[in-house]
Amino acid sequence: MYEPIRAKSVHSTMAGTPHDFPHRSREEELDIQLAGHLAALLAVTDELRTAAPSADLDTAAERLAGEVARLRGGRAPARASAATRGREPDAAALHRRAHALAGRALVVAASRADTAAAILAAERMDAHTAALEPRTLASSH
Repeated sequence: MYEPIRAKSVHSTMAGTPHDFPHRSREEELDIQLAGHLAALLAVTDELRTAAPSADLDTAAERLAGEVARLRGGRAPARASAATRGREPDAAALHRRAHALAGRALVVAASRADTAAAILAAERMDAHTAALEPRTLASSH
C-alpha cells in the first residue's frame, strides 16, 4: 500500500553536518532573552521619564542601560530621545507595562541565576507597583 522512501531526507542534508550552522548555549539564549526584556523595560522607563521626570527613574534607566550593555558584551542599548515622542503618554499604562516587563526579566534572570539582574528587576517591579497604588496616606486621616 505504501511505497518505501528511497531518497535521503531533505532535512538531514540541508544543513549538512550539525556543525555547519552556529549553535548557542542555553546561557547565551538566556542572555539574549534577558537583555531583550531589560532593553524593553529601559524603553518604557525612558517614556516614563518624559511623562513624569524623577531621580528614581533616572537612576533606574542608568542601571538598566548598564545591565543591557553587560549582557550584550559592552554594546550600549539604543535610547529614544524626548524629541521622538508623539503623543502624551499615559503614566498608569506605562507603569503597568513596565511592571510586566520587569516580571518577565525577573523570571529569566532567576533561571539564568543572574543575581544582579534579578535584584534590579524585582526593585523595578516594586517601584512600578508602588506607583500604581492609590495614595492611602491622605485618606487615613
